[in-house]
Amino acid sequence: MTALITRDELKSAIEAGAVTVLDALGGEYYAAQHLPGALELVPADTDTRAPALLPDRDAAIVTYCSNPACPNSGQVADRLTALGYTNVRKYREGIQDWVEAGLPTESA
Repeated sequence: MTALITRDELKSAIEAGAVTVLDALGGEYYAAQHLPGALELVPADTDTRAPALLPDRDAAIVTYCSNPACPNSGQVADRLTALGYTNVRKYREGIQDWVEAGLPTESA
């Protein structure tokens, strides 16, 4: 099971530039709104895109999707761990929690 990160911890890590954030929703959801600086990586593309997108297997990585009911962030995090990434966490509450807290998002 992937370790979790809280909203406040994630916000601080993003502000410090200390984390790579991955949006596991992708497509129109990513285009409409995503966390600041987030990259798009959906479960189906993890194996093929991760090596180029995430060359440092020891870098801090956080996955998220819509809310706790969405399985995508866990699937991407689990797959990254299986591929040898060592510092992967999941923001379980997802973008719904981020937006409800009034934090900024970006759109494509």
